[in-house]
Amino acid sequence: METVKDFVFKQRKYMPVFPKAAGQPTVYIEGYPYEDAEPIPATGFHGEQINIFYDQLSRYFAIHPDIYVGVDNFIYYREGDMRKCVAPDVYVVLGAAKYPLRRSFYTWSEGAVPTTVFEFLSDTTASEDREGKIEVYLNDVGVCEYFIHQPEMEKPAEFRGWRRDSSGGIVEILPDADGGLFSVSLNLYFRYEDRLESHVRLLRPSLPDGTVITTSLEEEHLRVAAEDRAEIAEDRAEAAEDRAEAAEDRAEAAEDRAEIAEDRAEAAAALAAAEAQRRREIEDELEHLRRQIANR
Repeated sequence: METVKDFVFKQRKYMPVFPKAAGQPTVYIEGYPYEDAEPIPATGFHGEQINIFYDQLSRYFAIHPDIYVGVDNFIYYREGDMRKCVAPDVYVVLGAAKYPLRRSFYTWSEGAVPTTVFEFLSDTTASEDREGKIEVYLNDVGVCEYFIHQPEMEKPAEFRGWRRDSSGGIVEILPDADGGLFSVSLNLYFRYEDRLESHVRLLRPSLPDGTVITTSLEEEHLRVAAEDRAEIAEDRAEAAEDRAEAAEDRAEAAEDRAEIAEDRAEAAAALAAAEAQRRREIEDELEHLRRQIANR
């Protein structure tokens, strides 16, 4: 059974290695908008996928102070040009300080660009996510990896990824036999599973050895189950202790009965010896009387 201690060991073992960003964490630079004038609403499918996915990555990378996980905020990647801006659903920046939280991410100020970007397909952005953003993210922004995923189960499954190779070219990441993709930068596998109750095709991260990173809800269920098991084990231990005490009481009672029986046996033996002695004395006295009568 996977224990918290086991997972923490693996978490540290598989954590990516990277240099610290050259700049400083920047909450906000005056003049750069950090909100959409007309924000595009997300569907419930996207909301659940983004929230759970962000929560998983944030909790997994929480042990490292220099990994920043962003969700649905602006990334400005060219100083002085507010048009050079993207807003991915979820992104990870290796080397950038986790805190403070930012209104937007400014690559020139931070001295870092997002390492890996995730977009979840919607009807309004799917075409751009599949085509134009590949060039923008990998070449213009300079990210190492870019992934897209379709979270709606009613739509055909689509999970793809691209990365920049050693020569700077863009290559598509090949899936494994289960359709999963491996992020070299994050040292994590990503696979999806169907959640029938919500109709969400949920993208999930896992460690290189296949250990799945749990959601907060799963973590809570595991905690409650562990507490229940601990309570049951405690009850069993108490019951075993009660049985041991009862057995000890029975043993002491048996010992007391044995002592009583031994005392009675000793008393009976003493009485029998006394009776035997008395009988011999009577017999001796009778013999003496007989001799006296015979001598008269």
